Amino acid sequence: MDIRKSNENDASSIMELVYQAQDYFRRSNIDQWQDGYPKIENILEDIQKGCSYVLEDQQKIIGTMYFAIEEDVNYHHIDGQWKTSHQPYAVIHRIVVDEKHKGQNLAALLLSYVVNTCLNLKVASIRIDTHEDNLSMQRFLKKNGFELCGGITLQSGAPRIGFEKIIE
Repeated sequence: MDIRKSNENDASSIMELVYQAQDYFRRSNIDQWQDGYPKIENILEDIQKGCSYVLEDQQKIIGTMYFAIEEDVNYHHIDGQWKTSHQPYAVIHRIVVDEKHKGQNLAALLLSYVVNTCLNLKVASIRIDTHEDNLSMQRFLKKNGFELCGGITLQSGAPRIGFEKIIE
């Protein structure tokens, strides 16, 4: 399996994973990504920024994420407190694994890529957010060393809960 930066030819495969996640959320009564977000335009913008990654197995895309070392405006205000206050920090968004490959620790593989990159670049922490009803993502984050830091509000107005992992 390989993790690489996405290109425009990957956009439709990435969207297939997004549609799977949207369907899963709908079936699980989780009001996340039920408003049409993310759209193909969001994915293409991620690709153009160089922040979209895919996990491939035998040239088939089975996972994706947005990963960047950048300040995220959605994280400026938190009802709680981030673990760190210094810059820079890494952010992960839109981490999705093909439903046919769930339970194979592929999200952990993507996370490991982020952690190793941050270690190499001397970035001290990773921030991520999720919906309060997305309990499977919350369990994954806690299992992988993320700590719940508090509530945030996305620019869209949607509430989320923020997590941070200190990299050692």
